[in-house]
Amino acid sequence: MGVQVGIGRQFLIAGCLYIGQLMVGYSLGWTAPVLAELQSPDQTVLDSVLTVEQGSWVVSVIFIGTITGRKPCLYIGGVFLTLGFLILALANQLAMLYAGRIVVGFGNGMLFVTNLVYLGELASTNIRGTLLTLTGFSSTLGTLIAYVVGPYVSFAAIGWLAVGIGCSYIISLFFFVPETAVYFVMSGKKDEAIDLLTSLGRKDDIDDVVAKANEKPMSNKDQMAEMYTIKSNRKALFLIIVLNSFQQLSGVIAVISFATTIFELTGSSMEPHVSTIIVGVTQVGAGSIAPLFVDRTGRKILLLVSTAACSISLIALGVYFFLYENDYAIADDLQWMSLVSLVLYFIAYFSGFGIIPNTFIGEMFTDNCRGFSSTFTVTVGWVIGFGVSTAFGYMLPAWGPAVTFWIFAGACALACLFSAIFVPETKGKSLLEIQELLSR
Repeated sequence: MGVQVGIGRQFLIAGCLYIGQLMVGYSLGWTAPVLAELQSPDQTVLDSVLTVEQGSWVVSVIFIGTITGRKPCLYIGGVFLTLGFLILALANQLAMLYAGRIVVGFGNGMLFVTNLVYLGELASTNIRGTLLTLTGFSSTLGTLIAYVVGPYVSFAAIGWLAVGIGCSYIISLFFFVPETAVYFVMSGKKDEAIDLLTSLGRKDDIDDVVAKANEKPMSNKDQMAEMYTIKSNRKALFLIIVLNSFQQLSGVIAVISFATTIFELTGSSMEPHVSTIIVGVTQVGAGSIAPLFVDRTGRKILLLVSTAACSISLIALGVYFFLYENDYAIADDLQWMSLVSLVLYFIAYFSGFGIIPNTFIGEMFTDNCRGFSSTFTVTVGWVIGFGVSTAFGYMLPAWGPAVTFWIFAGACALACLFSAIFVPETKGKSLLEIQELLSR
């Protein structure tokens, strides 16, 4: 009974963190309805209509905050997100849009990394994969909320909704979320760590966690040294950086952020915002797949199937745009193809490719350098995300959507090949067993 109660508390604590993750997804989905509004002469709240190139910067400057973030923490991340959306709610100039998105980016970077580290240390081995992959589900739910609400409320209201969510997140942290047992032990608070593990139904893990009690806290310099000198950390660093890079090169952030714009290019008779909402619902549905199967079928098989399906769906999307832009008569009969291709892409992405690498972040590094290494790997991925999101607004008019999506498809295909050759299976293994696996 004690174990069941402890598992329930783990899910309660994780649920509080998922509110913050929901805001991360909301910040990504925010741009889809907002860009359409700001690019309309009749709806924009700015002094002039937003151009496509300016829109790409509004999307991408969010990554600047994640690039410069240090030692992320849940509270500060929540405050930054809330403050950033407050600025966006009040924005009436392009500079305020940029500033608000940068501040939101700081919050995103802090929460994204901290959530993965925290959940990796919080969870029992048998549910660790589920709790980590549910961060992806929470993000997609936040994106869907932005897609659904955005077209039907004012520009300011979209921001105020996020401010309200942010306040509820900060309050939930105060009442329900403790420090992790690993943090307590490394801070010399052995008794607090034992009490916490007991309350979480993890008595069997007490010896492993408390064994860290005699280890001294490490500086950033020491953590960096351990990240490069220990074989398991080097291998984890290689795997996660490559997978995170392929994640961003798949164009997912650009597609999420420009979803409404993409559907406007298809010539479909369906309203672009309706297609966007359908895609958002698909993301949420797909995001619920990985938590159900990640601790059953394993990480690697989900990753292989997901990356292959992402590549195929993006190739199909590129084919439709090629036919449409070159005035092939058959394109009129294939208008459904753009929506179906994107739906299949998001089903594939959020059922594996978009979630499994983040799961690895929370479970592959050693305790001493998990925080630093997680920050480093996420930063590398989001630097690439900044470049891809910025470039997307220039790639569309320069190369056309067909070539753009074929490039993204190629990145997914390479990710599939890389996963097949290099990625190990971590299903059912404790954090210590994963270290031993990576040390071989």
